[in-house]
Amino acid sequence: MAHSTLKDLVNWTPHKPTIFPLQQANIKGCWSCSAAILPGGKPVMLYIGIDLQERRVQNLAIPKNLSDPYLTKWIKYPKNPVMAPTSKNKINASAFRDPITTWLGPDKMWRVLIGSRVNKLGLAILYKSKDFEHWTPAEKPLHSAEAHGWKKVKYVLKNSLDETKHDYYTFGTYDVVKDKYFPYKGMTKGDLGLRYDYGKFYASKTFFDSEKQRRILQGWANESSSVKDDVQKGWTAVQVDIEVGFEVSHELKKVEVFKEKWYNPQLLCSKKKCFSERSSLNKHNDNTTYGAFVDLVPAREQLSLKSLIDRSILESFGRGGKAVITASVYPTQAIENKIKLFVFNNGTSSVKITYLNAWSIKRAQIS
Repeated sequence: MAHSTLKDLVNWTPHKPTIFPLQQANIKGCWSCSAAILPGGKPVMLYIGIDLQERRVQNLAIPKNLSDPYLTKWIKYPKNPVMAPTSKNKINASAFRDPITTWLGPDKMWRVLIGSRVNKLGLAILYKSKDFEHWTPAEKPLHSAEAHGWKKVKYVLKNSLDETKHDYYTFGTYDVVKDKYFPYKGMTKGDLGLRYDYGKFYASKTFFDSEKQRRILQGWANESSSVKDDVQKGWTAVQVDIEVGFEVSHELKKVEVFKEKWYNPQLLCSKKKCFSERSSLNKHNDNTTYGAFVDLVPAREQLSLKSLIDRSILESFGRGGKAVITASVYPTQAIENKIKLFVFNNGTSSVKITYLNAWSIKRAQIS
């Protein structure tokens, strides 16, 4: 397991692997991790390991040299694992993974959530610790819901469903005394719920940018081509940044009334032919089309769309990011000065383009 460092969220410096599967608690693999800063500025890391029994267990590691600004070397805690499925706690040993970033409660106890499931019942299992070494599971999960595995929670409960490879969220309240999360009434959970991205986006995680006072969410964008093609393509960079604004007609007499069964925008857009079919010169690529719902009050709001396009991915942000679609694309002809942009309207009423701006983007410097 290794990590990369950067100063500007663009130019990354990869470092050599430092966590290897050499301990009994991770002899069959080391997976994703979360880091925390303890009092006194000491970093620690919780990471997933696979032991000899094929169980997913949680392990602890600390930096070898705190004076190293990039923390390139880490030492495993000798008493790993610090959290594990047992016959007593009856935790699913094959689905006990992805520790979130820990937080300190009002009782000065550290807390961490581990995603798990029982059949299709998703669980956010809560553990507590005074010293970050000895962890005790809470009597009940912080939250559970009919899903395919819950992960990562704050006052918004975000979950990544393993079977759909999508990220969802609900709004709710968190009782700091009872350590329970309560979704707001009407919040839909699971595959029918709100999504961060209506394209290919999965296993995301956030961190706080203290410089600009914002929270940044990053995750996987699964490839749409074969592994062999992925290796041949190598790294690609953003080419174009496009912004376009639309003014929708205020005439609403012909607007189709939204039906409750239209919960899946991708299926609805496909059924009503809201978009053209995707095509590719490579017959092995995934050409799935996507769609998303965006709330809009036509009388006082414009519909905006911002798209970032490169040689491997397309990211579109509707109405300032209220709806997002990410898709893997691999253009072989529409590159550099051969790129063309078409803005079209498949609806029955006219739409006015109020602005259209496009910029070329410099390539990131990847060390």
